[in-house]
Amino acid sequence: MLDYIIVGSGLAGIAFAETLLQNNKSFVVFDNHSQNSSKIAGGLYNPVILKRFSQVWNANEQLALAEVFYQRIETKLNTQVDFKLPIYRKFFSVEEQNNWFAASDKPALAPFLSTEIVHKQYAGIDAPFGYGEVLHTGYVDTEVLLNQYHAYLKNLDLLVESAFDYNELEVLDDHLQYQNLKAKQIVFAEGFGMHANPFFKHLPLDGTKGELFIIKAPELDLDVIVNTSVFILPLGNDLFKVGATYNWEDKTDLPTTEGKQELIDRIKEILTCDFEIIDHFAGVRPTVKDRRPLLGTHHLHKNLHILNGLGTRGVMLAPAMALDLYDYIENGKPLDKTADIKRYGLAK
Repeated sequence: MLDYIIVGSGLAGIAFAETLLQNNKSFVVFDNHSQNSSKIAGGLYNPVILKRFSQVWNANEQLALAEVFYQRIETKLNTQVDFKLPIYRKFFSVEEQNNWFAASDKPALAPFLSTEIVHKQYAGIDAPFGYGEVLHTGYVDTEVLLNQYHAYLKNLDLLVESAFDYNELEVLDDHLQYQNLKAKQIVFAEGFGMHANPFFKHLPLDGTKGELFIIKAPELDLDVIVNTSVFILPLGNDLFKVGATYNWEDKTDLPTTEGKQELIDRIKEILTCDFEIIDHFAGVRPTVKDRRPLLGTHHLHKNLHILNGLGTRGVMLAPAMALDLYDYIENGKPLDKTADIKRYGLAK
């Protein structure tokens, strides 16, 4: 009898798997790698929503847990995945500078927004009004993280690389039967794939398509992440990750000519140097309209749970949400009401 089956091994799934390992629980993970949004994500963690100058929900707690989580993963995998880099918000006017200073006076934002304007000149970017520096930021190389963690799980015979067949799941009062496996609990962490899940497909997971580039720009001298209408993240060897677009209609993970042109136009607004597109990615983020995760338990089946809706901030959210769901299932600790799926009522 396993303690858990996990369906999905993106950021949410591996965060829950790691939480189980830390608590000596037995489990197996199913994933056919059909959902790629975690792997191609920008991977930035940033405690401030720069468009609105507001603090990310529970940012302090999430950052603290994420730092410990990724340090532990790096030690376990003997691979660096967490890169601490400042995020510089380019200013386009004196008014934007003033808005920054007003935001930095807010008690919730003061720890995260530097009050000194950065006037460093970077080759390839014209920034006469300077930059504002966001503190406690960086990025996680999600592709390396997922590839290495999947290999780690496979080595322990904990990863089954096949699609999960909902029709073969038998839900009993005190356990679950799936093919030749018995488990006490199951956690669905399927990202946008949740729409095929008969137990949770009633939940309002929108899905927001995002497209990203890897570009080569030898004349661009940049050692920080620049964030304006897109982010530009230095990868080394004159390579930069650039993104991302937001499309609420297209639910495919195929790059588009429209997304490509949008990114090109936005890059040209920022860079004064030439660049070459090396790669073009697309994925569908598991987003929710109220910008809160989907955590909780099925209203009829008390051993069916969900961990989803991490949206554009999966790197920051995953460790905290995995721990919250674990404590809820194992220790009866109440979920945050704004993240609990009970806010959407019962399945019809």
